[in-house]
Amino acid sequence: MSEEVKAPAGTRMAHEELGLDPDAVLTMYRRMVLARALDRRMWVLNRQGRAPFVISGQGHEAAQVAAAAVLRPGVDWAVPYYRDLALCLALGMTAREFMLSVFARAEDPTSGGRQMPSHFGLARARIVTTSSPVATQVVHAAGIAYAAKVRGLDEVVLTTIGEGGTSKGDWHEAMNFAAVHRLPLICLVEDNDYAISVPHRLQMGVDSAAERASGYGMAGTTVDGGDLLAVLKVMRTAVERARSGGGPTLVCAKVARFTSHSSDDDQRRYRSQEELETMLRRDPIERLRGYLLEAGLLTEEADDRLLQECTAEVDEAVQSAQEAPAPDPADLERHVYAAEGA
Repeated sequence: MSEEVKAPAGTRMAHEELGLDPDAVLTMYRRMVLARALDRRMWVLNRQGRAPFVISGQGHEAAQVAAAAVLRPGVDWAVPYYRDLALCLALGMTAREFMLSVFARAEDPTSGGRQMPSHFGLARARIVTTSSPVATQVVHAAGIAYAAKVRGLDEVVLTTIGEGGTSKGDWHEAMNFAAVHRLPLICLVEDNDYAISVPHRLQMGVDSAAERASGYGMAGTTVDGGDLLAVLKVMRTAVERARSGGGPTLVCAKVARFTSHSSDDDQRRYRSQEELETMLRRDPIERLRGYLLEAGLLTEEADDRLLQECTAEVDEAVQSAQEAPAPDPADLERHVYAAEGA
């Protein structure tokens, strides 16, 4: 279902209040649609036995695309977590590059086929690949932000994490370090209410991870992660704070997780059917689509064409990635051991 947005006659729409032209909003919408199409195809490939593992970002797209929109790819840094497909696409990763990682091909820009799918990395966009243990990426992000500050560089670092990961000691240490040194760091917590099968209420005693910001001495904000424009506004403020030397920001975006935790999980074991059906009504893509139609920025026909284009892009990406060469076994030890003379 779409959320209907109506503007009183003579008033500006929300995107105009943010200084966004129609093309900018439509570009963000397309990135969300493409991310969803890729995500869904990855599940199909997994069920066909062609993709080894799936961990999904369905329901997180608005928060991720909005966060990417305030960064400068190739200048600022992104240290993501495993649900950040839409973020990485918005920063410049192509559908084919993502599928190369799904099929573990030699050309995979993340790791040359050495990482699990969705352990994103792209050097030209300064997306730093991470390992599977959660929260370690936040420590890396704090280190990058510290280096930027010491070197006097105009760089902002964005790192993301699920709310369950904020229970890890790594996260607390990184947040404290960032606050003490007033680093140009933004930590975006994508709170989908479940750490695998453990609900939010059993993870923390506060309604939002952002409430912890005051304990570290940094700014903290909670935002509706299904509202792209609301997240964009919050993230823009956070980036301005970071660039001006005002220190880090902890943003908690409340999002929905439409799928099971991963392809190795079945959320029907711990979530009721009623809860699942209610959650699906929080679709950020449908929400933005309704806004665009109401604002006169999109028609049903144009939306159909956009979906067809994204589906064709996914088809092409899958075909090309499947046909790409596998890694050379002779390179097995690359990036594992130091090279002689390096």
